[in-house]
Amino acid sequence: MPYFDAASAAPLHPVARQALLAALDEGWADPARLYREGRRARLLLDAAREAAAEAVGCRPDELVFTPSGTRAVHSGVSGALAGRRRVGARLVVSAVEHSSVLHAGEAHAAAGGAVTEVPVGRTGAVDPAAFAAELGDGVALACLQSANHEVGTEQPVAEVAEACRAAGVPLLVDAAQSLGWGPVPEGWSLLAASAHKWGGPAGVGLLAVRKGVRFAPQGPSDERESGRAPGFENLPAIVAAAASLRAVRAEAAAEGARLRALVDRIRARVPELVPDVEVVGDPVRRLPHLVTFSCLYVDGETLLSELDREGFSVSSGSSCTSSTLTPSHVLRAMGVLSEGNVRVSLPGGTSEEDVDRFLEVLPGVVATVRERLGVPSTGAAVPDEGGELVVDARGKRCPIPVIELAKVIGSVRVGGTVTVLSDDEAARLDIPAWCEMRGQRYEGASPAPSGGHAYVVRRTS
Repeated sequence: MPYFDAASAAPLHPVARQALLAALDEGWADPARLYREGRRARLLLDAAREAAAEAVGCRPDELVFTPSGTRAVHSGVSGALAGRRRVGARLVVSAVEHSSVLHAGEAHAAAGGAVTEVPVGRTGAVDPAAFAAELGDGVALACLQSANHEVGTEQPVAEVAEACRAAGVPLLVDAAQSLGWGPVPEGWSLLAASAHKWGGPAGVGLLAVRKGVRFAPQGPSDERESGRAPGFENLPAIVAAAASLRAVRAEAAAEGARLRALVDRIRARVPELVPDVEVVGDPVRRLPHLVTFSCLYVDGETLLSELDREGFSVSSGSSCTSSTLTPSHVLRAMGVLSEGNVRVSLPGGTSEEDVDRFLEVLPGVVATVRERLGVPSTGAAVPDEGGELVVDARGKRCPIPVIELAKVIGSVRVGGTVTVLSDDEAARLDIPAWCEMRGQRYEGASPAPSGGHAYVVRRTS
């Protein structure tokens, strides 16, 4: 069964498995003890730290291991903000950061700090000039991911790092998605990552803090990991994480080129095979193994379930797959279609045959889901004399409001309008996206008298 969700968690690398089993026998003792077993454990921990630091591009004494990548981010953000509290209390982040960064920002704001989100363009990348413009007085820390978790777009880390250096603001980089593919550009002050993203075991993160960066760990601490990650180290998992990081880095150039070619095939073929699809993210500056696309008129949860029935494990940022019924903050910030969203992230070793079979199966799956939802034909409708129509789709979730719009747009004359009433947050993205894809004009939205919003679409063809 092809597993196409490596961006969530990559399968355990064979080197990680071997190192984990070996370390279970050799690294079970307390590395802080001076007896034989403790010294042996300390040697393993030191070797793992050196290997990880080499991959990150920092000194071993600048790097600590944490219980997760999320903990690394939270500790990095809180420690850097606390260390620079005399400078100010403003945190600057991109609008598409991982939820761990945004949650850390929410906690900072709740404690009286300020958070500024820098918007992104339609590909999901920040404008370095726009980011630099926010690095004024009172900024204690800036955060920018190296590459986006949902759409794979690489961020201009080098340019933003230079702007941060000029402004005297430390930059924290979430490198979870990219670290297995290569080092992060120079200039960062703090870096966080997570082992299960590159094929290491879950439950291991790393946090690097450059010498000279003001940093004050928050919360209770002890003598472990320089006081930045309290508690007994999971040494076998740490050893496996470091060994697998070194292994995937050695394979990265060749495997990255091979997977990039497979992803290029998906990016090119999906719009040819499936009508009304938007491939999102930067087509060039992106991770080699990840592609995201959204399908009009498709219920994301049903689409993922049907692909699972066909043997493919993929993920989605659609609101239809979320318990909150809101589209992912990444898709919302990019302003792209959210319904029927599919993220394909290929693990190392993915075969051409698996990709070809995915492309063979996908059109039929999408067509089946659309048929169940009663999607109208795309053929031209005969207009009547009506110039205005209101469709009340409140209480209906994606993609129903857009389907209802598509059903009636041909019932108004060219130049007439259809007003869609919807209380689904996804409509803010999906109705404008539908207009762009179908050649109609989106006139805007306003609060509806009885709840929700009124989205006005003008028929132009």
